[in-house]
Amino acid sequence: MTHALDPSRLRTAGGAPPAVELHDVSRRFGSGQARVQALDRLTVAFPTGSWTAVMGPSGSGKSTLLHCAAGLERVDTGQVRVVGVDVTRASDAERTVLRRDRVGFVFQGLNLVGSLTAAQNVALPLRLAGRRPRAAQVRAVLGSVGLADRGRRRPRELSGGQQQRVAIARAMVTRPDVLFADEPTGALDSTAARGVLDLLRGMVDNAGQTVVMVTHDPVAAARADSVLFLRDGALVDRLDRPDVHGVADRLARLEG
Repeated sequence: MTHALDPSRLRTAGGAPPAVELHDVSRRFGSGQARVQALDRLTVAFPTGSWTAVMGPSGSGKSTLLHCAAGLERVDTGQVRVVGVDVTRASDAERTVLRRDRVGFVFQGLNLVGSLTAAQNVALPLRLAGRRPRAAQVRAVLGSVGLADRGRRRPRELSGGQQQRVAIARAMVTRPDVLFADEPTGALDSTAARGVLDLLRGMVDNAGQTVVMVTHDPVAAARADSVLFLRDGALVDRLDRPDVHGVADRLARLEG
């Protein structure tokens, strides 16, 4: 297993600029003996129009990487670029516009609003941006995730897999360049998980979008184009064209 990777290997084939790039990024929490080095001078790029899975032991920095890459958290040192925008130099207002217009995020806890219908949850990012959602647009996005007939249902009236698809539809409605997903299949049964993974695969293959996904599941990771492995906030391994057994083996060695 390698302990340092050449960042040039992580660029889009043909030398095209990556959708997301972190250079020499560090992120710390706490102080003194309680200080945690969540990311340790991490350099990594996510190619445009690709799906990358991020794996590693608990506490390896996976979710912190996702949050920093999406501009949800500021880094202590280093640079983060998202679709050409230097997030580390951007103002709070500029970061808000970037997340609103160019980035989608599917949270582990979904964060659906229980008092709103599925259609209203999907339309929420547009309303928050001051845009009037078109009913046809919302219906089309719900239809794309197989929920065309569930728009009037509230989250409590939907299964776990259906709620996850509503969360993905909400992230898709602005047609983001990059979708970040934190354990999108973690609480789903195998059938529902397969449906969610099919949606993500379609976003990359059919729409040319970029997906960055944190997961602990080798089956989910094997659907991606490549898998990055973190340990102690550093990138230590990479697997291209992954299969389930290869992912499981490398993760077991990493955790062992």
